[in-house]
Amino acid sequence: MARSSDPTRTRILTAASRLFYAEGIRAVSVDAVAENAGITKKTLYYHFRSKDDLVAAYLAARDQPNLVLFKRWFDEAEGALPDKVAAIFRHLAKAARHPKWRGCGFLRTTAELANLPGHPAIKIGAAHKKKFEAWLQATFAEAGIESAGELARQMLLLLDGSFAVVLLHRDASYMETAGEAARALVQAALPRRMRAAPQRSR
Repeated sequence: MARSSDPTRTRILTAASRLFYAEGIRAVSVDAVAENAGITKKTLYYHFRSKDDLVAAYLAARDQPNLVLFKRWFDEAEGALPDKVAAIFRHLAKAARHPKWRGCGFLRTTAELANLPGHPAIKIGAAHKKKFEAWLQATFAEAGIESAGELARQMLLLLDGSFAVVLLHRDASYMETAGEAARALVQAALPRRMRAAPQRSR
């Protein structure tokens, strides 16, 4: 990475994030990002060697904030473990009803770069999904669930599947349906002594 002043780099990433998420990475040029950030293209290339580097940095900047948000939704949710997992889907459904919602930035970027499996952005996206899966697996294992790894994979499949279907149909209720399926799977996987009557979404 070139020598940089943090405010300028942050401004570039903010502009790139806004444009890439709203319009897609292939539709947005480096010129457009530079103009939106209020800088010259030369300045942009001083901070990022290429558009590929900028795309990778865009996803890297989304990694921890997204994971922290999921964990906060989980921690703040009332009820037992199944209800806390379902709360993640419920919050995502609420977000999906916003007119500026465009789905999962990691999945959309991966789809646009499907013919470039070695692209650094794809590696960042894959690592992000693995972190989410690993967090769920650890959470499930702590609750005494023997099939914690398999259950975490099922949650990830429900989550990413619902991202795709909601984006296709523009119907956030699919995310809520996925949340109810997640609740049922977690409830069934709990040790018998920990099972309780499931709480329905309000």
